[in-house]
Amino acid sequence: MNSSVRKRPSKLAAVVFDLLDPIAFGCFVGALIFDIAYATNADILWMKAAAWLIVIGLIVAIVPRFINLAWVWKPIAGAAPSGGKAAFWLHLLGIVAAIVNAFVHSRDAYAVIPEGLWLSIVTVGLFVIGHVVVTLQSFDHLERV
Repeated sequence: MNSSVRKRPSKLAAVVFDLLDPIAFGCFVGALIFDIAYATNADILWMKAAAWLIVIGLIVAIVPRFINLAWVWKPIAGAAPSGGKAAFWLHLLGIVAAIVNAFVHSRDAYAVIPEGLWLSIVTVGLFVIGHVVVTLQSFDHLERV
């Protein structure tokens, strides 16, 4: 086999990552908004909707994290998005917080607040910090080029 053959990053993986990553973030932000609405008016509809958004966000977040795992820990030349390991760990911690949040939201309606609200804030906060890290490091990469 010829060792001079260069591996190229997968365009399909990049497309799937770029399509699914914002959906999970949007679901977690929506769950945070619904938790705030539930905390202010105690209508059970908001808590149930937040629970569903958390579960959907977790399901959708799995695929981009596996793609990110492959990009960060087994990089192909030019495939790893800048932001790398810090963003990976921040998103992973956000997913762990969302898993705990899903269990909290499975409780009886009035037992969800305040823990569910705080876990939603932590989840969204970790995802925001991860996206900020990626954005800032991509600007650093552009300045070096």
